[in-house]
Amino acid sequence: MIIPTLIMGVLAFVLLWIGYQRDGQEHIEGLKSAWSMTAQALPMLCFAFIVAGMIQVLLPQDIVARWIGRESGMRGILIGSIAGGLTPGGPYTSFPIVAGLAKSGASVGTLVAFLTGWSLIAVGRLPFEVGIMGWKLTLIRFASSFFLPPVIGWLAQTFFGSVKI
Repeated sequence: MIIPTLIMGVLAFVLLWIGYQRDGQEHIEGLKSAWSMTAQALPMLCFAFIVAGMIQVLLPQDIVARWIGRESGMRGILIGSIAGGLTPGGPYTSFPIVAGLAKSGASVGTLVAFLTGWSLIAVGRLPFEVGIMGWKLTLIRFASSFFLPPVIGWLAQTFFGSVKI
């Protein structure tokens, strides 16, 4: 993870330098905005890492194998789809959980179904969608995407199930 961190660090410093070189106070405003986003996301990020770490140590390997491992088949993919759809928050929440599940022995299909369910179903996002786009478009979007996480998980398991994560 060192390479992505270095790239992001260089990008941050370049953009900060560009903001500093301008006549205004863009670099100060950018740092204030960054601090605000950090203060909002940091608690969720910390909790997500705790969940991911606890998943790795608390879930016995035989239970993981039976319910969401390679042997679980379609049951694991469905569990991943539902769990992903119910997981709140952004990538800072779901990615650490998926990493924890991967280290615990979850199958590729389950992990892909989880991420797809999180991004497409997103039950926690439904009130925002209804409030902004209305219930008709939200219902159409939800109904159209509801069956995709298991299908995509199955495809991932079928074609990439032997890949060690």
